[in-house]
Amino acid sequence: MIGEIIAIGDELTSGRIMNTTSGYAARKLFDAGHTIHAMSTFGDTPELIGEALLTAISRVDFIIVTGGLGSTDDDITNVAVSQALNRPTMPDLSILAWIREHLSSHRLSRNNPLEKLAWLPGGAESLEPDSRVAGYQLVHDDTPIFFLPGVPEEMKDLMTRIVLPKLMAWQEGAILQTVQRIYKVFGLAESEINRRIKATDLAPEIKIGYYPVYPDVHVSIMVRSTDHSSGTAQFESACRDLERLLGDAAYGQDGEDLESIVGEKLLQAELQLGVAESCTGGLLSHRITKVPGSSRYFLGGAVAYANELKEGLLGVGQATLEQSGAVSRETAAAMASGARKRCGADIGLSITGIAGPDGGTEEKPVGTVFIGISSRQGEQVDRFKFSGNRSRIQTSAAQAGLNMLRCFLDNNILAGA
Repeated sequence: MIGEIIAIGDELTSGRIMNTTSGYAARKLFDAGHTIHAMSTFGDTPELIGEALLTAISRVDFIIVTGGLGSTDDDITNVAVSQALNRPTMPDLSILAWIREHLSSHRLSRNNPLEKLAWLPGGAESLEPDSRVAGYQLVHDDTPIFFLPGVPEEMKDLMTRIVLPKLMAWQEGAILQTVQRIYKVFGLAESEINRRIKATDLAPEIKIGYYPVYPDVHVSIMVRSTDHSSGTAQFESACRDLERLLGDAAYGQDGEDLESIVGEKLLQAELQLGVAESCTGGLLSHRITKVPGSSRYFLGGAVAYANELKEGLLGVGQATLEQSGAVSRETAAAMASGARKRCGADIGLSITGIAGPDGGTEEKPVGTVFIGISSRQGEQVDRFKFSGNRSRIQTSAAQAGLNMLRCFLDNNILAGA
């Protein structure tokens, strides 16, 4: 079925509150086999809300409306619905009785604003009368419309327990089954990913999407089919093609993160890690130690900003610093070696660079970063050039360090295991 989502509230259109309910509803509906034709947000203006409802009724199979169902003066969804659909509001007597009982038990007078919750557009039915949570449904021109509270927790609960089952019962014909996977990619631009995918022959049923999630690009692959078995087989074949196209740049899937993946590889190889950081200021160590159990493979490290500490803590030679500079291939190699030896680790990982906004030169502009790896199997140093502000450069450098270590483990250690 094709649906539309309408969110209501001045707090949303003013930016004071983030609209999280529409995204949640869209994900749940999509996973249930529905297609969302449009999503919109309106302030507390009855005329605009009414126009949006009438437009949606003319073009979709069902509508989800969130927000504006409370008891305050700015909760005007019911007024907008009543006017637009010519359905005068009427009291739901069971809800009204419960509200009045509640008011009496708390020694509050009648004619309380809470009684507004009981007045619903004609023909509306409360979604869950016993709970007294605002939320109702009505059918207009054969189109089911669900009105849900704007409070995220209440909306999500009603959406999952009541709305989705009702839509499933309403739906006619075979239900689309959705199979989806997200690949997390680092080091390839969105344009390059698109070029590689366009050069291959994926079935038209396979849908590919690109979502920049800094510093990565998330690549979504999906197939929707009424035949779950054939759809899954087609999907897995397409995933293998996509993995081949993305190569080493695809470091994980779905909920995986890079630091956890690196940790698993270190455990698999029974190796321990020491790090040396300069421009990232401890961000690399923070990322590594976010993972529960990281003490099994991470020994520690040093944030050596000043050259004196690079010499004293890591054993970087004074001549290296004077001749090549703190941001150089030679210094990164010496820092990685020093981290490995001083920590007593199997692998040393280092990062040194210019995070800006000052300090760059023509030879080494802001964003220049050298990352080094030292191990008994060999050494590696790569140069990177990142863009953006200081924080983005630091984030990219830490991600590049973890990703470089992942590839080093795969290609030099785990490949022969």
